[in-house]
Amino acid sequence: MPKLKTHRGAAKRFSVTGSGKIRRYKAFKGHLLTGKTAKRIRGLRRSSLVPEVLEYRIKRLLPYQ
Repeated sequence: MPKLKTHRGAAKRFSVTGSGKIRRYKAFKGHLLTGKTAKRIRGLRRSSLVPEVLEYRIKRLLPYQ
């Protein structure tokens, strides 16, 4: 079998935790921030986990992570 290529777009957006779960960062923090409350922007700073039902899709894009 040939080596698999990592999907570079996914590699920049997701990382794998020590327990094997996939971490992602939240959207809607790039621009137009003046209309968003400080509480909402603070919440967008934190990372979250990809739901388990979608993990297999991301893991296919990141074969060696």
